[in-house]
Amino acid sequence: MSALDDITKLVLEKLDENENGLRWADLYTIIKTQYPNIKNGTIVGSLRKFYNKNTSSVYKPDKGLYKLIKYQDSNSLNVSLFQNNTQTQSIKEEDFYESFAAWLVNDREECIKAKELGGNVFGGKWGTPDVIGVSKSLPTDIIEKDIEITSVEIKFSQNELITAFGQACSYKLFSHKVYLVIPQQSNNEEISRLDSLCFLFGIGLVLFDNTNINMPNYQLKNRAQKGEPDNYYLNKNIDKAKDFFNELLS
Repeated sequence: MSALDDITKLVLEKLDENENGLRWADLYTIIKTQYPNIKNGTIVGSLRKFYNKNTSSVYKPDKGLYKLIKYQDSNSLNVSLFQNNTQTQSIKEEDFYESFAAWLVNDREECIKAKELGGNVFGGKWGTPDVIGVSKSLPTDIIEKDIEITSVEIKFSQNELITAFGQACSYKLFSHKVYLVIPQQSNNEEISRLDSLCFLFGIGLVLFDNTNINMPNYQLKNRAQKGEPDNYYLNKNIDKAKDFFNELLS
């Protein structure tokens, strides 16, 4: 059996055991636990193929929530299956870029495509997001919408939260939406202050387990609010990373 066949069988079994449905992040965790040697990218791709090939038996009652059609009338609340397992291996901030991009696309369904960027592509001290996502109309959409850019700042260290907030604020110059992602292990008082600040500035806030690469347990605290970027900075940055945006928008 192929990896897709194994994953399909496992997901259908778990959905059958959970009549209230399971979120994308829960399914990802289940698969990674059952098949730890399967690459993260393979799991993400397989879950997408799984849904596209099983629409006759599986549907999405909400964004990122998978449920068997035979349980369509179930109204109970879904319970997350995340486990906060720790890893002893050396972990870097960059290790979470790919998984958050996948979470933004598949669990939140706020973007149709997202990729890690990082580095200093845009120049300046606070200029370059770690992840950028795009939302745009699909060929099947009846009503078209404008392209929206989502920028993400992921901060691995608990000692740089205010700096991370400042970086996230700067991304609003060229982004329609901005997310700040910080460790759930951070000081509760600091999380509370950032929560309020992010709400005031329309920045989305997400907590994650920075000790576990495979199961970071992304938890949404504040959803990012849409704003209008400055077209000068938006076009300037797109020009600096033409190949990246061409692939993102293709």
